[in-house]
Amino acid sequence: QLQLVESGGGLVQPGGSLRLSCAASGFALEHYALGWFRQAPGKEREGVSCLSSREGSAYYADSVKGRFTISRDNAKNTVYLQMNSLKPDDTAVYYCAADPKWSHQCHSLFYGSWGQGTQVTVSS
Repeated sequence: QLQLVESGGGLVQPGGSLRLSCAASGFALEHYALGWFRQAPGKEREGVSCLSSREGSAYYADSVKGRFTISRDNAKNTVYLQMNSLKPDDTAVYYCAADPKWSHQCHSLFYGSWGQGTQVTVSS
């Protein structure tokens, strides 16, 4: 059974850093397109960063470019989101997602498997 489990969320002060992890089981992440999405209260789920399975193409939302980095560790079957210079606007529930097809779009419609989410709160 395909499963994704996020961890690493929490409360951090503005300007701080967090690293989110998403461990996969039941399938090999290296063959899947991967994405990190977030949803704040009252807002739609948005694509934060997505990574293709083969060519290594990465997408970042404009709001996180230069601050967030997506990566994968195939040996650990885990995908990460390193978040630096965090801002209060980054506060949301963060979800990882996977799909066997790379759609070249970082949109939730193109991802079929999802984790349960982890809360990130940026506040002083």
